[in-house]
Amino acid sequence: MGRHRDTSTYLHRLGVQVAKHPVTVLVTWLVLAAFSLALALGTVTGHALFDDLSSGEITAPGQAQEARDLIVEAGGGDFATDTLIVEGSPATSPFVRQQVAAAVERIHETEGVARVVNPLVLREGVEDPRAGPLVQEQGDGRYGFVTVVEYEQDLEGEALQEAQRAVDVQLGEIVNGSQATDSRRGSVQMLLDEIIGQVSTDLAFGEGIALPITFVVMVLIFGGFLAAGIPLLGALASIAGALATLWGFAHVIDLDATVVNIVTVLGLGLCIDYGLLIVSRFREELALELDGDDPTGGSRHLVQQATGRTLDRAGRTVVFSAVTVAIAMSGLFFFPATFMRASGAAGVSVVVLCLAVATTLVPALCALWARRLVKGRTEQVQDDGAFARLAGRVQRAPWLVIVLVIAALGAMALPATRMAVTSSGTELLPVGSDQRTFFAELAEDYPQLAPPDVQVVTTADGSRVRAWAQDEASVLPHVDSVEVSEVGTTPDDETVLTVDLRTSDEPLGDDSRALAAHLRADGPPFEAHIGGQASGLTDFVDALVDRAPWAAATVILATFVLLFLMTGSLVVPIKALVMNVVSLGASLGVLVWVFQDGHLSGLLHFDSVGAVEVSIPVLVLAFAFGLSMDYEVFLLSRIVELHEQGRPTDEAVRLGLQRSGRIITSAALLMVIVFSGFVLAQILAVKQTGVALVVAIIIDATLVRMLLVPATMSVLGEWNWWAPRWMKRLHSRFGVTE
Repeated sequence: MGRHRDTSTYLHRLGVQVAKHPVTVLVTWLVLAAFSLALALGTVTGHALFDDLSSGEITAPGQAQEARDLIVEAGGGDFATDTLIVEGSPATSPFVRQQVAAAVERIHETEGVARVVNPLVLREGVEDPRAGPLVQEQGDGRYGFVTVVEYEQDLEGEALQEAQRAVDVQLGEIVNGSQATDSRRGSVQMLLDEIIGQVSTDLAFGEGIALPITFVVMVLIFGGFLAAGIPLLGALASIAGALATLWGFAHVIDLDATVVNIVTVLGLGLCIDYGLLIVSRFREELALELDGDDPTGGSRHLVQQATGRTLDRAGRTVVFSAVTVAIAMSGLFFFPATFMRASGAAGVSVVVLCLAVATTLVPALCALWARRLVKGRTEQVQDDGAFARLAGRVQRAPWLVIVLVIAALGAMALPATRMAVTSSGTELLPVGSDQRTFFAELAEDYPQLAPPDVQVVTTADGSRVRAWAQDEASVLPHVDSVEVSEVGTTPDDETVLTVDLRTSDEPLGDDSRALAAHLRADGPPFEAHIGGQASGLTDFVDALVDRAPWAAATVILATFVLLFLMTGSLVVPIKALVMNVVSLGASLGVLVWVFQDGHLSGLLHFDSVGAVEVSIPVLVLAFAFGLSMDYEVFLLSRIVELHEQGRPTDEAVRLGLQRSGRIITSAALLMVIVFSGFVLAQILAVKQTGVALVVAIIIDATLVRMLLVPATMSVLGEWNWWAPRWMKRLHSRFGVTE
C-alpha cells in the first residue's frame, strides 16, 4: 500500500495531528473567522474598522514638520472647519442679508464654534473691501460667497460631531436665506470621509469581482468544485482575520485608508497561493500513499500520513515563502511615515495569518474531504510535460534566452530612471467626485482661502521679517503674492510669524517646488523653517533616500540567509536577488510609463497628474519583492528536493519546473485576478498599486521563473550549488534538507 514516511519533522507531526482532528480545526477557524468579521464590522464593539482610518498629507521629519510644530506651539495649526460656497445669490438684498446674518449669529452661538466668517455681516456686505477674498461677483446683481466655520482647537470626538450637526442645520439656513441657485459644502473631514468611503467601495467592488472569477478559474485548475473551494475557504478566513488585525492596528497607530485594500488583498492572494500548493501536493502524496489502490477504500491512517507528508514538503515551502514575504514587509519599518510602518506591521501580521491558515485549516479540509478529493482524479507525478519541454528548449540555448530576457526587462525598466513623485490630496479621488469638485472650485474662485503654496515660519524680529518679505521675497522667481501674519506666542514668549508665498502654480506644481527648493537652499537672512506641501514632499523623499539603504540591506541579507538555509548554496540566493531587482525595476518602469506619462489613461479611466504617488514605489517594491520571492521559493523548493535526491542539475531544473510550473502559473494567474480589483479602483493610489503589482507578477511568473531561472541555472550547472567550505558546514548544521 503506502510508502514509509519520515515522521521526525515537526511539520509532519503537525500534519498528522491536524488530519486526526479535522473537525475541531475547522470549527475553531469558523468561530475565529466569524468573531473577526464581527469585530471589524463593529458588531462586537459598535466601532467598525473604517471608523478609525485616516488619510492625509504624508509627513516626515524635516523643515516642513518643524514649521508645522512651531505654528501649533504658538496656538495655530489645523483647526476643524466647515466651508460653504453659495452661487447666484442676490447678496445685496436687505432681506437676504438679514436672513443670512441671523443664521450666522446662531452658528456663532453654537457651543464649540470658535469663529464664523461670512461677508454679508460686514457693514457694506459683499461690497465691503474686507470681503474681497470671500466674494465673487457673477453679474446681474448676483454673487457667490463663502462661509467658513472654525471650531475650537481642543474640540474632538462626539462633542465635535454634535457641534457640526448643529452648524450643518444653520448652513442649510444660509443657503435658503441667500436664495442661492447652487451651493457646495466641504471640509477636510468630508474629504477624508469621501476617500475612506471610496476605499471601502473599491474594496467591496474589487473583491466582489475577483472572488467569483477566482473560484471559476480554480475549478478549471483543480477539475472540481470541492478542491477549488478549499483554498477559497482558507482565503475567506484570512480576509476576516486580516480585517480584525487591521481593526486592532487602527486603534494604536494611524492607519491609512488605502492600506486596507493592499493588505487585505495580499492576504487573499497569499492564502489562495498557499492553498493551491497544499491541495495539489496533498493529492499527489495521497496518490503515492494509495499506490494504485481504490481511493474510496483508503484508511484514515493513509490520509493522516499523506497530510503529514504534504506539510513536511509543501508546508516547508509555505513556511519559507511566508517568512520571505514577511521579511520583505518588515523593510517598511525603516521608513519614517507612520502609515508605511503601519503597512509593514499589518502586512507581517497578515502573512503570519496566511501561514496559520495554510498549515492548519487547509490540510484539515483536505483530510476531511480526502476521498472526495481523489475520487476520479489524483495529482500524478509526471516527468514529461509542457513545462519540462519548455525548460529543455531553454537549456539548449541558455545564453540567447538570458540576453533576450535581460534586454526586454531593461527596456521596460528604462522609464523608471525619470520617475517624478507627488503627494496628491483631492486628486486621489476621481474627477467629478463631490469633494474634489468642491476644493477645485474653492481654489479657483477663492484662492486666498487656500493654504499658501510655500510658507516661511520664523520667530525672528518682526520688522526684519516684514522688510525681507517686502523687499526680497516679493521679487523671488515664481512669487505672485506675499503676506506676513502673526500666529501667536510660544510658551517661551517668542512671537511666531509666517510669510505666506503664493505662486501661479499648484502647491506641488513646478513653480512651487522650485520656490521651495530655492528657499531651502538659500533661505531668508534669519532663522526660519520652510513649510508647505512641496517642502514636505522634499522632506519625505529625503527620508526615503536616507532610510532605503538600511531597509534594502536588511531585507536582502535576511532573504539571502533564508535562501542559503534552504539551498546550501552561495550562488543561488545571489542570483535570485539579482533577478528580482531587475524584474522589480521593470514593473516600476511600466508604472511610470502608464501613470506619469499618461499612457492607457483612457483604458484605465484615470487622469494623469504627471507623477507617481510618492509612497507607491516603496510599497510596490516591498510587496512585489515578497511575491517574487514567493514564486522563487515555490520553484527552488522542488529543484532542491530533486537535487538532494541525486538528480543532476539540468534534470532537477526540468523536473522541478514541470512539477511546480503549473502551480506557479496558476498561482500567478489567480494573484493577477485578485490584484486586478485594484486596477478597477477609483482611488488613484490604489489603482497605481494594482497596475504595478499585476505587472510585477506577470513578469516574474513568465519571463523570470519560466525562462531566466532555467537559463541561468543551465549556464552555471553544478556551480549553482557552490559555497565555501565554512558555509557548507553551517548549512549541514543549521540548514533545512531532505
